Amino acid sequence: MRITVSVGCVLLAAAQPVLAQKDQIARGAEPEWVRQSELAEVPEDAAGAFFVRRQDMLVHLDTKGQQQYLGYRIKLLHPNALQLGNLAISWNPQAGAPIVHAIKVHRDGAVIDALKAGTFEILRRENQLEAASLDGVLTAVLRVADLRVGDELEFATTIRIADPTLGSATAGLLTLAPSLPSGRYRMGLSWIDGQEPRISMTDDFKAVARVSERTIELDFLDPPVMTDIKDAPWRYQWQRVLEYSDYPDWAAISQRFAPLYAAAARLPAGSPIRQEAARIAAAHSDPADRVQAALRLVQKDVRYIYVGLDGGNLTPATAEDTWKRRYGDCKGKTALLLALLAELGIEAEPVLANNSGFDDGLDQRLPSPGLFDHVLVRATVGDEQLYLDGTLPDVIAASAEPFLPYRWVLPLRTAGASIEPLPWKPSSRPDEISLYEIDATEGFDVPAQINNTVITRGLDGLKQHLQYSAIAAAQLQEALSQQLVGETWQTIDKVAWRYDRKAQASILTISGKGTVDWEKDGGGARSTALPGGGVSPPDRRIRPAGQDQTLPYANTPGYSCYVTTVRLPKTASEKHWSFKSGFDTRIFGKNYYRVFGIGDGAIRMIRSSRTEQIEIDAEAARKDNDRIAAFDNSKGYIFYDPAGVDMPPSRAKPVPATYDIDWTADNVPCLPADTKP
Repeated sequence: MRITVSVGCVLLAAAQPVLAQKDQIARGAEPEWVRQSELAEVPEDAAGAFFVRRQDMLVHLDTKGQQQYLGYRIKLLHPNALQLGNLAISWNPQAGAPIVHAIKVHRDGAVIDALKAGTFEILRRENQLEAASLDGVLTAVLRVADLRVGDELEFATTIRIADPTLGSATAGLLTLAPSLPSGRYRMGLSWIDGQEPRISMTDDFKAVARVSERTIELDFLDPPVMTDIKDAPWRYQWQRVLEYSDYPDWAAISQRFAPLYAAAARLPAGSPIRQEAARIAAAHSDPADRVQAALRLVQKDVRYIYVGLDGGNLTPATAEDTWKRRYGDCKGKTALLLALLAELGIEAEPVLANNSGFDDGLDQRLPSPGLFDHVLVRATVGDEQLYLDGTLPDVIAASAEPFLPYRWVLPLRTAGASIEPLPWKPSSRPDEISLYEIDATEGFDVPAQINNTVITRGLDGLKQHLQYSAIAAAQLQEALSQQLVGETWQTIDKVAWRYDRKAQASILTISGKGTVDWEKDGGGARSTALPGGGVSPPDRRIRPAGQDQTLPYANTPGYSCYVTTVRLPKTASEKHWSFKSGFDTRIFGKNYYRVFGIGDGAIRMIRSSRTEQIEIDAEAARKDNDRIAAFDNSKGYIFYDPAGVDMPPSRAKPVPATYDIDWTADNVPCLPADTKP
């Protein structure tokens, strides 16, 4: 279970010892608002590593924010459970030290106070230090000595959760994990007079919740395993959740954070940032070019480091400090971009977003800053809005759509703003295009010259950029040669890689000699299956009994295109060649397309698939289940028969070859002509 209370650019995780005072872990009695659960009886046939006699996860709201209590008593049944004696408490020191109430071992009727003899070691956790993240979270660890199978381990602690940016305003979640060991579990939310939050619960929690004047309690004995609803959109997977929030609406969050960024972007007189803006203005007269130049400056000259120390988890560092240090996180880089754009006379605003990919259904949630983990800039140039993300590498330009596919964003404005949907639409450009050019002009039994170019966009393309840009060309060629030479590739003569900023694509080209698997069909006839020509049939969209059969099915966004050109052997007359039929099929919200053409001594094929609906309703899915049997999943075979009948002219369709057009362009013919962009 977890409580979400903060906005951050990065989640953190590795531990390193730091100097700390012994009193950083306080010891004391349980708060008066804590009421422990009754102990569950341990069944005679208890199985598993341990049995939870009780576990209480309680949150209490007061004028300072919130406190979180965790208390449990666990029966250890297996040697693997002894690791539970390695106790750890993590907290933000700005909120105050945690209070440990009890660490006890119950054995054969006796009670051993492990807290008296135990000593906490204080660590600083930097979980992803290699990802340039520093949040200052401390972790105290204690190893309970002489713990044995059959013992019962008792532990209780309270941690205050507060952020200087939010003050006493609170928001968060109480959730029950999908699968839990057998035993008794209690979750609770309580508050003092005047601190009652807005509350929302999923139906499964409403059915068991006990609600009083200042308390909500949820008790579970052996809670059943919860499974995700198969293939349902994320908003329908929201199960076993209690939300609470002090914020009346999203506008209140927008209003709370907007002044922070306005202040952080304000430049003092004589700021060197003003000089940078002047250089950009002198070099570029077009506002759109100025936006791109400002973004590249922040991306390239200010390295990314997340720093959540001293209130920096939510409050942005100033643009001035970020530029002086030449490092910053998403908040600091956003403030710097806002400052530059303001100097350039370009309207811009910060917007909160969720990088996790789980923002579907955000409009159904209670307003909470913790539902966002990223901030970026939205600039207005003429009639167009452009998104700028200063944390991305400098090959990612400002664009009309965010680099990541957000479903919702929250603009930060002094007057307040609500969350805005970013409607999903099919990709207008393929995420990946694989171009195969096979030169078999020298004959069937001679190795062919093969050129393979892969154009990759989006996150995968960016990953390639990060990987390949740090490798010398000779090293890249050697690595790929070692990896690829074998059954198909006999030699690799050249490897070329580049990132095309205009196309926003990673482009990798491999050239060499390779074997074409020409099958001998008798009488001099030959055939082969073209790379990328076939496609597997889609899976049936069905759900187990007991799950809601009326919910829509989610599709994974994607758009791939395979373009193959075979230069035919000189000795094989073009008129004696044929190929498999094409197809243009829409099923389960995806378009599957294949077309062949022939001319100028070459056979050309284009085969693609694109998600055209992010969701399909249950009735459409049932109908499409019945169509799977007729789905054409044949491989992209081409055939040569010297004794065959001349190919009808009607089959010679105008299909472009790999070398006919620029396949990095925006309007490549990977889809049927009547397909809407």
